[in-house]
Amino acid sequence: MKKVEAVIKPFKLEDVKEGLAEIGITGMTVTEVKGYGRQQGHSELYRGAEYAVDFLPKIKIEVVVPADEVENVIEKIIENARTGKIGDGKIFVTDIEKVVRIRTGETDEEAI
Repeated sequence: MKKVEAVIKPFKLEDVKEGLAEIGITGMTVTEVKGYGRQQGHSELYRGAEYAVDFLPKIKIEVVVPADEVENVIEKIIENARTGKIGDGKIFVTDIEKVVRIRTGETDEEAI
């Protein structure tokens, strides 16, 4: 099992969610986060004063899937989150040792 984490632009969440649903991904965790990469933030004007916005709003999506589905998940996220502009985000894939569904006690593949 693998955990796929994607940090994307907030307005792309619905597109990514729908894309993942098309390939049978029904469960995910979504978190509103802030961060920056190469963008390094930007400047904005507020009541005539300029100030720096160091951390930009992003969305983090977490999905746990069987190892053989990882490439499909990555492709769908890229397809639906890409704008072609800086700040589109990143995808991280990590190994998951164990999953337990609290309600039933099911473990691993049965729990996801």
